[in-house]
Amino acid sequence: MLNRRNFSLVVSAASFAALLPLWAHAQGKDPSKLRVALLPDENAASIIQNAQPLKRYLEQQLKKDVEIVVTTDYSSMIEAMRFGRIEVAYFGPFSYVLAKSKASGIEPFAVGVERGSPTYQSVLIATAGGPVKTLEDVRRKPFGFGDQASTSSHLAPRAHLLKKYKLDGEKDYRPVHLGAHDAVARAVQSGQIPAGALSKPILDNLIARGSIDATKIVQLDLSAPIPNYPIVMQGDLKPELKAAIRSSFLDMKDAEVLKAFRVQAFAATDDAAYDVLRDTATILKLDLGRMQ
Repeated sequence: MLNRRNFSLVVSAASFAALLPLWAHAQGKDPSKLRVALLPDENAASIIQNAQPLKRYLEQQLKKDVEIVVTTDYSSMIEAMRFGRIEVAYFGPFSYVLAKSKASGIEPFAVGVERGSPTYQSVLIATAGGPVKTLEDVRRKPFGFGDQASTSSHLAPRAHLLKKYKLDGEKDYRPVHLGAHDAVARAVQSGQIPAGALSKPILDNLIARGSIDATKIVQLDLSAPIPNYPIVMQGDLKPELKAAIRSSFLDMKDAEVLKAFRVQAFAATDDAAYDVLRDTATILKLDLGRMQ
């Protein structure tokens, strides 16, 4: 029979056991392997190959195994972050806003700096010698975009066409979604579509690599500045791990890794920096809750 003292010990032990999961959650997750996702805005094999310096750098800085993940599209990356299948992600600006609307606990903490600025632009291009000489010529023609959740290859240029040229994708031209940025550039170069839009830094990189012939396209206009791609992490990681991840990016000096990101450095950022994309969604009458 249990006496009062023994009963108290049993109750105390049971209470401690019940509190263990809550205590562990308060301490935060500390996985042995970090899964780092990169946006599928170019060929997946090329992205993984170019990310090997990042993998080595993070493994050295964090003393953990690192797996580079490239999902099939923007939506699957958002869902992977939402359900905790990745710990760190390099989101496009608008895909981050979508992810945040579905997973409020994720935290943006670093943003790429290019030419001294944490912003970039979308470029609107046409086939050299093709039927589109100015953006007004897009009317009643197909116009190439990337992924539907892409900022610089869909949302920003679509809003730009609406605000500046009064061209509504619902009635004035035919949006054609081609997936990755490089697919848009190749389709315009070949004349498969007469005009399209993509990230200006990505186009510059494609031209520098010889993947796109600059003489076969015409750059017609640039969008307004867009906040650059954020690095985002799960908010429920162990505080010490979060601090180490944050420092790994903000203190990054590795030129090879920075080149792979097409940035000069990383600066601190927060969720409020991306309110401009929420405003863009309002202009385009997009329901974030229903977008994938």
